Amino acid sequence: MSDMTDASGQMPRRNPRVSDGGAPVSGAVAIVLALVAVVAGFLILSSISNGGDDALDFPVDSSNSSGDGSDGATETTVDPSQTTVGTLAPTPTTPAIVTDGASILVANANGVGGSAGQMQRALEAGPGFTVVGAVNASTSVGNLEISVIYYEETNTQALPVAESLAEVLGGVTDISPLPDTPPTADGEMQGADVLLMLGDDKAGKTLEELNPDLANGATTQVTSPPIAGETTTETTTG
Repeated sequence: MSDMTDASGQMPRRNPRVSDGGAPVSGAVAIVLALVAVVAGFLILSSISNGGDDALDFPVDSSNSSGDGSDGATETTVDPSQTTVGTLAPTPTTPAIVTDGASILVANANGVGGSAGQMQRALEAGPGFTVVGAVNASTSVGNLEISVIYYEETNTQALPVAESLAEVLGGVTDISPLPDTPPTADGEMQGADVLLMLGDDKAGKTLEELNPDLANGATTQVTSPPIAGETTTETTTG
């Protein structure tokens, strides 16, 4: 820098020196820029080292993520434990009628003459029960409005036969063990283990009238009581 005196004699003016690199740069600004560069570089390195996990925050187009050219088609896996299987309506089963193992005695406990003999023949001809005879009920019993069936407890096959007899007659709800003195006219069972006290509700009627399923052959006959572990022979009666 040099002092120059102008023509007017005024005081000399000092001309500023211009550096070769252009306008002067503030040192504070340079420091700030350097810090910004360091922080930016640190953030970039941190993102790379994390394997790009931040990218998972962005929505992913899964319309064709398999890359198999299926144009966005997706496959659905069904959990078998969560599926619902339709339940079929149960197939009607016919009642099993046990006819062997115990014989039957029919006692007339109603006001219809000859009804016990008529029932004896019907039970022998249709379902195939073994009926030893037809007798009168004890006078102490009188006329029964509702039929009763008794069975001998000492014979394990007597109850299945008694229950089958009740089924064939269209339903007898009173099935009880045989008392010590059978309620027959002479107090005897004639060797039978099942006693049918034929009341007014069943007297003078055919088996088809008492049980319409018999007319359609819907009763399955078991010739012997079922025994655990063995196969029974069944025939359909008409």
